[in-house]
Amino acid sequence: MQLPVNPPILPMLAKRVSEIPATGTYIFEPKWDGFRALIFRDHDDVVIQSRDEKSLNRYFPELIEPIKKQLPKRCVLDGEVVLARDGALDFDALQLRIHPAASRVKMLSETIPASIVFFDLLSQGDHDLRSTPFEKRRQRMESLLSSLDAPLHITPATTDLEVAADWFRRFEGAGLDGVVAKPTAGTYESNKRVMLKVKHERECDCVVAGFRWHKKGEGTAVGSLLLGLFDDAGTLHDVGVCASFTDKRRVELVEFLTPYRKNALAKHPWKEWASIDIDKRMPGAQSRWSQGKDMSWEPLRPELVVEVAYDHMQGSRFRHTAQFRRWRTDKKPLDCTYEQLEVVPAHELSDIFGS
Repeated sequence: MQLPVNPPILPMLAKRVSEIPATGTYIFEPKWDGFRALIFRDHDDVVIQSRDEKSLNRYFPELIEPIKKQLPKRCVLDGEVVLARDGALDFDALQLRIHPAASRVKMLSETIPASIVFFDLLSQGDHDLRSTPFEKRRQRMESLLSSLDAPLHITPATTDLEVAADWFRRFEGAGLDGVVAKPTAGTYESNKRVMLKVKHERECDCVVAGFRWHKKGEGTAVGSLLLGLFDDAGTLHDVGVCASFTDKRRVELVEFLTPYRKNALAKHPWKEWASIDIDKRMPGAQSRWSQGKDMSWEPLRPELVVEVAYDHMQGSRFRHTAQFRRWRTDKKPLDCTYEQLEVVPAHELSDIFGS
């Protein structure tokens, strides 16, 4: 490729804030929940680059021709590869697309095709636009891509704080992650957290059913706690982990959890998980997403209850790592059920994508 901006480059990032900024000059966008992607096109050469600088072309073959047909002949765009099913984003289905078998990828590309949502223009023709203020990049992108058809889209954007707040409330039901605020005068800075992201945060009481050792302190420091919730039938389901402890807290947790390790596996509800089955999301299972990490776990008698903060659910699990808030010694493990979770009504993606 002979572009003003050639692959690989790292995308611009966002730092998390607690609320939508009420001061300053920003352009607000919905935060899409998919695979971040930089799209490079130089005539017939197309690269869909992931956040970690790898090509996604082989996993999303259905996007190559629309890119060649609809995008300018020489351009670089920033966006998100997403997959919509039943009027909402489906990240679980999107993950299935990263498969080593070409036949499987081909089948999935036909049965559950993906889309791209664009939200920034890095170059056009011979012009590197990264030093151009975002407001002007956005205007130029809108002009260039005004006639896009599915599966290619431009993300909605607004400077109206009330509209952004409305998006934050309503669009979660469609699987969106929150709202992103971009300074109107901001330049494009690769691998720097210059944007702001506001994500949903809720609290939930979970059973602590196990833990993993910290990668730098097996036997001396706890890395994460394995969390569970009971369904209506009384089955304890793995819903994710909580982590982000200080080094001091990791060491303290070893002693704190020691009494609950005694005979933990004897009557443990996840005892059968010794026979690994990835489809059941066992906490000790390896998958193509664990990238060689040690996913082994230590069982605990499911007697501890912890309050955690989470942003949203992906199916029956937390989409991201939950954050430790406090121990709930006043609550029984059996009270930790899915019923406590807030269910956000679905919102049709057609209202966001446009007609």
